Amino acid sequence: MNTVTDNTIICQNAAFGYDGRAAVRGLDFTVNQGDYLCVVGENGSGKSTLIKGLLRLVPPMRGTITFGAALGKKDTGYLSQETAVKKDFPAGVYEIVLSGNSGSMGLRPFYSPGERQRAEENMERLGVADLRRRCFRELSGGQQRRVLIARALCAARKMLVLDEPAAGLDPLVTSGLYDLLEKINRDMGITVIMVSHDIEAALKYARFVLYLEKEDARGANIQRFFGSPAEYMKSDTGRELYVHRVG
Repeated sequence: MNTVTDNTIICQNAAFGYDGRAAVRGLDFTVNQGDYLCVVGENGSGKSTLIKGLLRLVPPMRGTITFGAALGKKDTGYLSQETAVKKDFPAGVYEIVLSGNSGSMGLRPFYSPGERQRAEENMERLGVADLRRRCFRELSGGQQRRVLIARALCAARKMLVLDEPAAGLDPLVTSGLYDLLEKINRDMGITVIMVSHDIEAALKYARFVLYLEKEDARGANIQRFFGSPAEYMKSDTGRELYVHRVG
């Protein structure tokens, strides 16, 4: 039986959806502090809906999702697909990264020295400190993505959630981005949950893989696999969906 610790998320036979219809169901998995979970599956398999459930934006329709007592809503940084594709932010890099602290400000009208320091540290961590005075919309796609992750990291006291952070980036830039996320997870102990179409990257970088399958016979997306990359490769799912594809 799973035990809830202060920083744990446990899904038990959970389903998430909208207007009374489940977009994904049969979710049974646990995320512990410091884990790196990659959620994979086809387009329309319910990945983004699950992320909304993990962010507490959508309540479970069935089953349960339990959050540890120390994992509050303000402990999570989030980079959505919609944010990632915006190219026309008029603000400068520093202002965008600093704005990641806004969720913890309450009624204060100004950022604290600590919040400003956090923004500086995250720009250094993501390799964008030298771009601090640049306008966001003038940056390359890879630079923009790093800026947005630095912004999300300012909000991420304990968990960083990313929905397709490498979408539209070339392979070299994507590889560098995944290396950075692995370093953040390893060095800072922050839980990383990432949605991706890239099963090879998931197997290389993630500690756990959650595979969602699109529309079973009853018309609902389901969880088909949850486990480590090594377990995935030995599973029927891995042999069918990965080994045969690359073999």
